[in-house]
Amino acid sequence: MTNTSDAVRALATKGREAAQVLRAASTGQKNDALAAIAQSLEANATKIVVANKLDVERGIENGLTEALIDRLTLDEDRISGIADAVRELIALPDPVGEVVMGRTLPNGLVVRNVRVPMGVVGMIYEARPNVTVDAACLALKAGNAVLLRGGSAAEESNIVLVALMREAVESVGIPADSIASVDEYGREGATELMRARGYIDLLIPRGGTGLIQSVVKESVVPVIETGVGNCHVYINADADPEMALPIVINSKTHRPGVCNAAETLLLHKDYPEPGAILKALVNAGVTLHLDSEARGLAEAAGADSAYLRDVTEEDWGEEYLALHMAVGIVDSVDDAIAHIRKHSSGHTEAIVTDSVTVANKFTAGIDSAAVMVNASTRFTDGGELGLGAEIGISTQKLHARGPMGLAELTTTTWRVEGAGHVR
Repeated sequence: MTNTSDAVRALATKGREAAQVLRAASTGQKNDALAAIAQSLEANATKIVVANKLDVERGIENGLTEALIDRLTLDEDRISGIADAVRELIALPDPVGEVVMGRTLPNGLVVRNVRVPMGVVGMIYEARPNVTVDAACLALKAGNAVLLRGGSAAEESNIVLVALMREAVESVGIPADSIASVDEYGREGATELMRARGYIDLLIPRGGTGLIQSVVKESVVPVIETGVGNCHVYINADADPEMALPIVINSKTHRPGVCNAAETLLLHKDYPEPGAILKALVNAGVTLHLDSEARGLAEAAGADSAYLRDVTEEDWGEEYLALHMAVGIVDSVDDAIAHIRKHSSGHTEAIVTDSVTVANKFTAGIDSAAVMVNASTRFTDGGELGLGAEIGISTQKLHARGPMGLAELTTTTWRVEGAGHVR
């Protein structure tokens, strides 16, 4: 074993010891730790911003995309928002101890399937210091210790954030080793997290396609695949233009650098006002990658030609994370479903229609983590869907799918009570 391997496994071992304490911690104790973290973040906002500025300056020098710079950047308002999100976790029900199902068998045995903590959760992510806090606090509320690999882009920010959180939880009697980072070991640290089977119970990657696929393919620790979002919006022929336009604009432009932003627009050939949507997208600064029919409609509507490009086959599968969008014209809802099945990453798809029959056909035909009917793709979010918070959005089908909140950071155990029963 390398020195890095020894170091990471030592951290994981300390995490397992801390997890045993957390497993038995009361909801009140965990909430006290969260309150201490929120207070510390706000009290040390200036210190965090100073560290973050170093990361942002280095990111700009290294040519990080605008979307990544946006995700990387922290200011006092964002730190206040992160602290508020931590406090919102306090108000959420504690999943630990929840009875998923229970019954008394004919032989008198009382059986219950009960939520319990995972143990030690590993997170590998990039350029997102807010995830450092989100992951640590969600894991803690669900009774888990966490090992973080936040990447070099957010190195200075994460050093400060992890130190503040460790001090905060220790101040209320929760082990500091409930929260730890392997960032000082660089990429080797991430590799060792993937190899630490038996030390880490669950690994969650969060970031771009390359990062996620690398973890999925190389890890021997169980992995939940998250968040690559080639999301689609389909406008049916009968859609209300007053509804369709704002849904498309919001899905694409509200925050284009996130995984639930729409990347492809499909328009039914008989939708009455396609030009209005295409021109509005261009006016919002979106570069459109259009098939021949859609390009003709955009040009006829007077859309600025500087924002119009011919679509390529690669564009249909692209997660732009920027103000770009692929656009195609389809003959029917069946054609839209077929296109989405071929190109979707399984994240979120939306339909705008006045027909319940068409909506039902679309939802039945689409196999994605979330399907929206007459609503923006931006609602695929733990907070928006009532989970209070999320650690990521799963695009796989095992254990968790869609936004993952507190319950998805637990597993279950069977508790069986008898009265001298033997088989």
